[in-house]
Amino acid sequence: MDQNLHAYFEGKIVPFGDAKISIATHALNYGTAAFAGIRGYWNADQKKLFLFRPLEHYKRFLQAAKILMMNFPQTPESLTQITIDLLKADGWEQDIYVRPLCYKADPGIGVRLHDLRDEISIFATAFGSYGKNEDGAHVTISSWRRVDDNVIPPRGKISGSYANSALIKTDAIRAGFDEALVLDQNGHVSEGTAMNVFMVRDGVLITPPIYENILEGITRRTVIDLARQELGLQVVERSIDRTETFLADELFLTGTAAQVMVVTRVDHRQVGDGKPGPITLKLRELFNDVVHGKMKKYSHWNVAVE
Repeated sequence: MDQNLHAYFEGKIVPFGDAKISIATHALNYGTAAFAGIRGYWNADQKKLFLFRPLEHYKRFLQAAKILMMNFPQTPESLTQITIDLLKADGWEQDIYVRPLCYKADPGIGVRLHDLRDEISIFATAFGSYGKNEDGAHVTISSWRRVDDNVIPPRGKISGSYANSALIKTDAIRAGFDEALVLDQNGHVSEGTAMNVFMVRDGVLITPPIYENILEGITRRTVIDLARQELGLQVVERSIDRTETFLADELFLTGTAAQVMVVTRVDHRQVGDGKPGPITLKLRELFNDVVHGKMKKYSHWNVAVE
């Protein structure tokens, strides 16, 4: 990280290098934290940086905090304004990624959620592509299973649960794949390591429902809206069996970081004709135009940093 940047830390914007915690911090030792990821997109024509759907991101962020028994006076609106002030301090003129974090800030030993001080931090970093093969990812079905809502709720981005994603991702990469699909405890396709899953079969867009241990993704929600409103597609939220991914016409993953990642092979089986499909490409194009503030119809999703 560039030490000349700033961060929001313990209630104020400070130089990035001053935003430090103790190695005894509860969140570091026990994973008692939750985070969000918000993209900022630079529109070179308008000379503006747009935050994409920050209110929805911060609403989900505060819901995750609630799961961890954290209570903050901030609202999605106030956190968005803090983020704007932070980004203005650093004068970004490129695509970025914003990382808010809420965490149990007291030092000490002892597993619990109660009677601990809660804090929020926010920082931003330059950010481009998420993966190395976003136009034709080769994925595997992981031997690991997705964490269950009755274990660690996946609908909140709870830091400790991402050890699950890290195990999955590293095993997949070291086995020669670009990404992995993860099954839930019932054997249905749940997510990628940190992405929602979409499949096209016979012109219908299909994605797992929120009750199958997925993150309630904001990019997922955006893609569903664009598919219905712009492409007139039927979108069905239902369980996806493992072997259905072998038979899909198109397959792609979505997330704030990954955006729209094309999948062309699953466990050495070609998806469709092995090339990015027309529906996936059109949704990616629409998504890219929307997040860069190029579609007036969806301008309410973009918040300018000004």
